[in-house]
Amino acid sequence: MSEAPATTPEPGKNKNGWVRTVVDYGAAIAFGVTYFATKDFQKATWVLVAASGAALAIGFAVERRLALMPLFFGGMALIFGTLGLIFHSDVFVKIKVTVINLALAGFLFGGVLTNRQPLKVIMGEALHMPDAAWRTLSIRYGAYFAAVAVLNEIVRNTQGTDTWVKFRLGLLPLALVFVASQIPFIMKHMAKGDEAAATEPPDGGF
Repeated sequence: MSEAPATTPEPGKNKNGWVRTVVDYGAAIAFGVTYFATKDFQKATWVLVAASGAALAIGFAVERRLALMPLFFGGMALIFGTLGLIFHSDVFVKIKVTVINLALAGFLFGGVLTNRQPLKVIMGEALHMPDAAWRTLSIRYGAYFAAVAVLNEIVRNTQGTDTWVKFRLGLLPLALVFVASQIPFIMKHMAKGDEAAATEPPDGGF
């Protein structure tokens, strides 16, 4: 999620918006396209690992920095994807969705319980809102991540690989819908001059 305050956009931020799209969604889309083109999970995993590394490299080369969340998601994709290739198993790529979303949910709920504002860390303080609003938003995001983790486990354990890949790709637009549903709340509580568009979809990536 964006690290730059919405009130002071970085030079070239809008011009390089495509970079964030590549970093956030390039590997996931490449994985899905490869899988359905070849029906080979291992080949798709090779593409996932390569695309994740390339996306991070492109993001750093163009923006000269790596935002916290893309770095985390990309790094996890590389780790779990590599494990899947080493052990010739699709479990690692599939379970990564559960692990990451549970970690994010735990981070957010833990922060709320300790009276902190954990979502500020994820969003890079791109928005300025009262603590009560941050707490509510953190709970909502935490609930979203927890629900995705549970759904992933249900689909992973009850459905075939084709269905799982479709489900995983379906999480991309679902994340957009979730963010859109939070915009009215954010606009109601954000400080004057901030932009709700500074928030990004809470997708755990591949």
